[in-house]
Amino acid sequence: MPLTMPFRSGDLVVVVLQAPRERVWGCLLGLDPAGIAVRGLDLTPWEEVLSLVRTGQADQVALGTRFLPMHRVEAMYIDEVSSGAPSLADVFRDRTGQDPHTFLADPPSSQLIS
Repeated sequence: MPLTMPFRSGDLVVVVLQAPRERVWGCLLGLDPAGIAVRGLDLTPWEEVLSLVRTGQADQVALGTRFLPMHRVEAMYIDEVSSGAPSLADVFRDRTGQDPHTFLADPPSSQLIS
């Protein structure tokens, strides 16, 4: 039976990386055998991120578009409610009053290089 991938572009995900160990939360841009493209942020300063966004200092958050090579990926999870715990997107929305998809969207000034 073939495996059906539940991940779609635009999904909010948490990617667990190794060497060095990191957790990245963001919007999935692409997934292929080489790696994962995601626009998001490192979860280490999560409380600080929530505080900065809540106080109108979102421009101080280290938000970026990254390619994560598959050899570093330990696991990837869809950001969803689990065992009664809220998703990170729900926490973000509740604590900042902002939509996580809007926050994680590409900045208006970004343009593709031809």
